[in-house]
Amino acid sequence: MLGLSFTNSKRAKARAVTTPPPLPPLPEVNLDVAPPPPPQVVALRRPAPPIPAPKLDVTEALLEEDEFDAEAEELAEEAVEDTVVDLVGESTGNTVAPPQARVPMQVIVFTSQKGGSGKTTLCGQTAVAAELSGNGPIALVDCDPQGSLAEWWNARELETPVFVNSSVEQLADHLEQLRMEGIKLVFIDTPPSVTDTIRAIVGHADLVVIPTRPSPHDLRAVGATLDIVDGLDKPLVFAVNAATARARITGDTAVALSQHGTVAPVTIHHRTDFATSMIRGGTVMEAKPDGKSAAEVTELWRYMFTRLSKVERRRASRPFTGVDRRDPNRGKAFGNGNPQSGHAFGRRAGD
Repeated sequence: MLGLSFTNSKRAKARAVTTPPPLPPLPEVNLDVAPPPPPQVVALRRPAPPIPAPKLDVTEALLEEDEFDAEAEELAEEAVEDTVVDLVGESTGNTVAPPQARVPMQVIVFTSQKGGSGKTTLCGQTAVAAELSGNGPIALVDCDPQGSLAEWWNARELETPVFVNSSVEQLADHLEQLRMEGIKLVFIDTPPSVTDTIRAIVGHADLVVIPTRPSPHDLRAVGATLDIVDGLDKPLVFAVNAATARARITGDTAVALSQHGTVAPVTIHHRTDFATSMIRGGTVMEAKPDGKSAAEVTELWRYMFTRLSKVERRRASRPFTGVDRRDPNRGKAFGNGNPQSGHAFGRRAGD
């Protein structure tokens, strides 16, 4: 008995030693309350580099200052010119247009010593071609006492181009009046002669057109006209007119003329539609716009307009030395005086 008791008490003691202590009660969870939000993650950013201040361009600032000074100086000059014009008008009683009121105007003179070269025809035809091309307003001036251009214009149904019947004594005043009225281009027809009158008319020209038929008589007459044009240092263009198609003399004429000046690259051929169109004051462009004659006149005008544009951009006279010099043989014998031409078309008057 005693042994069993000992054994049972030992087991009881062992149980008491090995039994873990009771766990604490769990906290009560309130399901009605939302759980706390998760912690926010803040991203770290590098600081932006500082923006450098703009550098002052000293050169640009000086240029802007120069432009401002140039504009101010130009305005001051215009104010002085206006004041001078007003003072002159008050003292003399003459009204002079201020420079800014003057319209840029260019003058084309058709001249030739030889009668029948086609000056009047080309003058009227190219003037209408310029008007139809949108280069107007255009004015025609007849300085030929024969009045062929005036008779043609009086037969026209249209009032364009503007027409002025003038003389060498009135030409300067008429040109100034046309300028003030806004005319851009003036075509002047001249009498077939070589006199001081022709010299005075050519003096107003920005471009001189010398119509020349492909014949020995016309080539012999060119020399005296060239003397006048050269003496006044005016730009000129030879226009081969009334040529026969596929005739050798047409090419020979262009070659001979090219030794003494610029020859237009367009040849006006002889056709009856030039004469028939001008009977009633018309032109080949108006009578038959799709015809060959209309195409030739239009191309001739385009070339003339190109030459005028060069004259406008370069008002200075062409030098007689250097790369751009003129032909040094000009003013010498025409034809015979040039051994390279090979054409004996005669000599200039006075040689």
